[in-house]
Amino acid sequence: MAYDEGLAQRVREVFDGNTGVDENKMFGGLAFMVEGNMCVGVMGDELMVRVGPDQYEESLAQPDAREMDFTGRSMKGMVYVGIDGLDSDDGLRSWVDRGLAFVMTLPPK
Repeated sequence: MAYDEGLAQRVREVFDGNTGVDENKMFGGLAFMVEGNMCVGVMGDELMVRVGPDQYEESLAQPDAREMDFTGRSMKGMVYVGIDGLDSDDGLRSWVDRGLAFVMTLPPK
């Protein structure tokens, strides 16, 4: 599965200036790692966001978010966000910030 390079560039711009951010190709997409922990990723034209277990249900209740079921089973703490939820820079930043808020609670790897 190819990933949307335009969306990946927009995510890079959101992370611009943050230290400890790396990119890794994985799952057929592009993952953005913060201090070694997966934060967000671009899969096709969707954003994959690691929101954590405490924010999972609230995140799913947001428009354009759905369960991440990459393996055919729901991955708790991870959501996909469709392109309609990423149209604006503020919408994209909001989702990246959700992922960042969770991974900042994790120890660096």
